[in-house]
Amino acid sequence: MKGTHSVLVLMAKMVKFPPLKSLSLFYRSTHQGFQHTHQSVSFILLQLLSSNSLPSAQSLLLNILSNRLSSPFFTVSSLTHHLTQPHFSPNPTTLALLYESVINAHVKSHLPEQALFFFNQMIDKGLVPGTNTFNNLLSSLIKSKHFVKSWFVYNLGKGRVKLDAYSFGIMIKGCCQLGDLERGFELLVQLEEMGLCANVVMYTTLIDGCCKSGDTDKAKFLFDKMGELGLVPNQYTYTALIDGFFKKGHRKDGFQLYQKMKICGVTPNLYTYNCLINEYCNEGQMYKAYELFDEMRDKGVAMNVVTYNTMLCGLCRGKRVAEAEKLIIRMKKAGIAPNLITFNTLIDGLANLGMIDKASNLFEEMKSSGQSPSLVTYNILIECHSKAGDFVAVVDLVRQMEERGISPSKVTYTILINAYVRCGHMKKAFQLYHFMENVGMAPDVYIYGVLVHGLCMEGNMKEASTLFQLMGQMQIEPNGVIYDTMIHGYCKQGSSYRALRLIDEMVKKGLVPSDASYNSTIGILHKDGKWQAADDLLRKMREARI
Repeated sequence: MKGTHSVLVLMAKMVKFPPLKSLSLFYRSTHQGFQHTHQSVSFILLQLLSSNSLPSAQSLLLNILSNRLSSPFFTVSSLTHHLTQPHFSPNPTTLALLYESVINAHVKSHLPEQALFFFNQMIDKGLVPGTNTFNNLLSSLIKSKHFVKSWFVYNLGKGRVKLDAYSFGIMIKGCCQLGDLERGFELLVQLEEMGLCANVVMYTTLIDGCCKSGDTDKAKFLFDKMGELGLVPNQYTYTALIDGFFKKGHRKDGFQLYQKMKICGVTPNLYTYNCLINEYCNEGQMYKAYELFDEMRDKGVAMNVVTYNTMLCGLCRGKRVAEAEKLIIRMKKAGIAPNLITFNTLIDGLANLGMIDKASNLFEEMKSSGQSPSLVTYNILIECHSKAGDFVAVVDLVRQMEERGISPSKVTYTILINAYVRCGHMKKAFQLYHFMENVGMAPDVYIYGVLVHGLCMEGNMKEASTLFQLMGQMQIEPNGVIYDTMIHGYCKQGSSYRALRLIDEMVKKGLVPSDASYNSTIGILHKDGKWQAADDLLRKMREARI
């Protein structure tokens, strides 16, 4: 009774003030230890909504949802239930505003499914949300990767809610994220049929989606259509298409578009530079990459960890590890902390040069800096120590992996099996191969390739042939390397018939035998006195090289 009396006293005071002053009194009473009830919260919300103070109403609800404002007299669930009862609001307009406030508060609290629950309630009651509330809910569902639900909301709102260009933009973005470009283009048609105009963001989203799906022709068509519609491509539009061209191997088109971008007065941004630097690094043109790297600094474009990692990858690929180490020092001075990719890249660079001690020291530095090694990190080091024949270090690294809860992958097993093969421990290699099968990890073409290679080097062509045939039974297609290995093995045994048969089989499958396979087989045919077969194979070899 005391609580009810206090509420009535507070409400009597609040009714004398304008809504915002009442809200101030409401909050002040909370700070003074007043425990609010359904009635006091409902009362102040009704005042705010009646005066169209939607932001304040939404802010109050956010405080409740985040538990910054709580009371023993209600829970979030009981309060929202109370607020959405028909008896609470005197008219449909205020009730609709209340629902919008509740939906937006849940969206801002990153609770999209709860927001959807109240949206459905609102629709069931014949109430229509405003365009902004509808768009906020759509955007929240898309960001939370609830695409099916967002499509349901879109279809439910269509014909009820007044859609705008932003509504379509949100859905087009969702379609592109899902890779459903066909539906994205359908939305573009619907937009135009409603008399609305597509904007640069929509076209950029679709261009990016086309590029990510590998359809650069469609992306280029959209880019050209933008010009016809009078839409001016921005930095993101250019960068999306440039990146798409590069990933398809159309370097010339990518760099031509970059030149056009500059001619049109569109300033490259961080993502543009990262894209271009990556392409130069992939092609080994580090001097060009450095030119852009320095240009970024001169133009005041802040580099990020991706920029540095891309440069490091290019340097390490070119075995310029000393420069890579200096770049990391420069990176740290710029206030950019190395991440997992940074460490993995340099560790790999050092390992490839056989600098095992430096790679191990960097591994320890990585752990002490708070970075957790990944499966990739361990695979790099395991391979590094395997090549050096240091199986003690390999075993220790596998133990560390397991302690960190990281399970070996097929790559890990391939590295370990390859290490045993190189040392001539075929029995141990096959033990590991069978262990993989027992734990439900199916060996792939690379593991078979390693085992076939080991058997062929031992001259054990019977077992190699058995394994080769097993691949076919397992629906694993041997690659060119495995065929070449088998051919070389048969040639060492002087079996020209089997070597020739495998060459013919390769050609029929569209694989190209290596020069070594051709030459070895031709040599064995000559040795066996099969002159015509040798001449025929030589002719086929020359035809294949034209």
